[in-house]
Amino acid sequence: MTRDSDEAWAFLRRATAARIALGRTGDSLPTKRVLEFQLAHAQAQGAVHAALDAETLARELAEFAPCVVTSRAATRQVYLQRPDLGRVLAPESHRALTRSAYDICIVAADGLSARATAAHASALVRALQPYFRDLRLAPLVIARQARVALGDDIADALGATLVVMLIGERPGLTSPDSLGAYLTYAPRPGVTRDSERNCVSNIRPDGLPIEDAVRLIASLVRLALTRKLTGIALKQDEALALAAPSPS
Repeated sequence: MTRDSDEAWAFLRRATAARIALGRTGDSLPTKRVLEFQLAHAQAQGAVHAALDAETLARELAEFAPCVVTSRAATRQVYLQRPDLGRVLAPESHRALTRSAYDICIVAADGLSARATAAHASALVRALQPYFRDLRLAPLVIARQARVALGDDIADALGATLVVMLIGERPGLTSPDSLGAYLTYAPRPGVTRDSERNCVSNIRPDGLPIEDAVRLIASLVRLALTRKLTGIALKQDEALALAAPSPS
């Protein structure tokens, strides 16, 4: 690819983070493109291995009196090697949660990108709270070494009907800071299937903006509590059509 043709693709590159029209130097990629790929790969690896500073996040969300819990995966290495342990609360964390009768609980968890949780969870939690003022909302939970299904165990321990699990998603080469929200109605630890969850994905400045994510999550929560289900039978378009009540 010549310099002129490279510049001709510049307008398209500005519209997407995808790797397009990378060019060619002999039989290989230009050095610049190779270095860009290596940087993105290193950022994705770093996001997977980084630990969540749960104490700092708890201070940022101190007004919600969060409880910090941990899965049975004692270290990050164990967490990455044993996904099953990331789905179950450590015994001491289970004992730290007080059971009551709640409509909904919100969990902010590290998942596969603690970077995403550290960057976006605080703003998302704060933006969601006003939509749930008329519901029985459980204390906020911050979870370390967590897989999505850990939310089932947390909700069961709290006695919550529905759990919203905010969790760092598996990093891509252009998205090491992507946060996901998984909604599960009547979660059953070790039993609930992925098809029984709704997912709002790619929450980040270069993906789904927080204000749009909040509107969708709140609408799905309302429809889920009405229909008494989540998963493939609960459609996002239908939830948005009904729209969640204004947080005013």
